Amino acid sequence: MYYGEIKKCDIANGEGVRVSLFVSGCRHHCPGCFNQATWDFSYGKEFTRETEKQILEFLEPDYIDGLTLLGGEPFEPENQEVLTELLRKVKKLYPEKKVWCYSGYLFDKELLNPSRARCGYTDEMLSRIDVLVDGRFVEALKDIRLVFRGSANQRIIDVKQSLETGEIRLWTPKIRRGISPETEK
Repeated sequence: MYYGEIKKCDIANGEGVRVSLFVSGCRHHCPGCFNQATWDFSYGKEFTRETEKQILEFLEPDYIDGLTLLGGEPFEPENQEVLTELLRKVKKLYPEKKVWCYSGYLFDKELLNPSRARCGYTDEMLSRIDVLVDGRFVEALKDIRLVFRGSANQRIIDVKQSLETGEIRLWTPKIRRGISPETEK
């Protein structure tokens, strides 16, 4: 797997201060994508054990609330094995830190059911993610007032609650700003 960037102190891609990993490779090719360079599976640098070690060190400080996976597309099958291994270590070392993930794949239709995204790692990867922002970016639905998402079709899903109940449960922000999911109803 390759990655384009690691941000040590990101406040744009999930609640709180986060470490964000922008993986490479995406087949969605959404018009208006903010990160088209990461569509290429070979973009950036190779993800190595040293990269993993660096991310785990970046997560150590108390002021870091968690890890965000985005890209590119974390749920492309080519990326899932490496990311699942990383998430195993993150959850073992920092069980209190929340993992966010951004995916163009839909949680209920493509990640939980047969699709091009599903592989032998999908269920375990989902089980280690706390919050999933799902759905492709749709330029016609772009709204810069949205909280932690680019277009109004995207959902912010509480993965743990959704897996436990078998129903989509939206994430509730601790701090309200802009347009949150519950104000759009």
